[in-house]
Amino acid sequence: MNPKSTMSSRSQERNALTNFNGSDLTKGDFAGVTAHKGQFKGSALSRSDFSGANLTGSTFKGSDVRAANFDGANLTDCRLTALDLTNASFNKTILVRTSIGSSRLEGAKFTGVRLTDVSLTMTDLRKTIFEDCLFDGVDFKSSDLSGKRFDGQTFIGVKFEKAELTDVSFKGAILKNVSFQPGFTLTKKYYRMIKTICFDGATMDKLTFAMLKGMDANLSNVTVI
Repeated sequence: MNPKSTMSSRSQERNALTNFNGSDLTKGDFAGVTAHKGQFKGSALSRSDFSGANLTGSTFKGSDVRAANFDGANLTDCRLTALDLTNASFNKTILVRTSIGSSRLEGAKFTGVRLTDVSLTMTDLRKTIFEDCLFDGVDFKSSDLSGKRFDGQTFIGVKFEKAELTDVSFKGAILKNVSFQPGFTLTKKYYRMIKTICFDGATMDKLTFAMLKGMDANLSNVTVI
């Protein structure tokens, strides 16, 4: 048999095993599987179990992923777009260069997660739960974070460009090189929004402090490092 033909056949077989586009996989069992560059477009995945799975480079788009379990899963370089992730669980999930955009995340819970270079854009995060998380290089561009409590959590190199931040709380949080620039000309409305943010007991570097001070944020009980 032609070696090239054999390699091509094996490649096609691997592709078939990771293509789940348009599939009904409700309550699917993917726990512990390895599915690099998997395709989950237009699929029914509600209550599916992806715990401990290695899904590096996979794409989820336009799918129902409600109440899915991603605990301990590896979502490095994954793209999650226009999904319903209501009540999904992300406990100690590996999120590195993961992109999540234009998706429903009500009740979705991120626990004990280090989000590294993650993009959470154009998404309503008001009812998303973040507990004991570290945000490293995260981009919240154009997302709604109104009323979120990030108390005691750590933010390094995070961008809140064009994000809605009314009544957000960073009590006791650590902020280093965090940008609150609006991405457009500063307006009175934006200044008013910044003033609603609670930084009570927070610790931040001099650059972040200077930026917020220039926006008239309430920094009366902040420690500068």
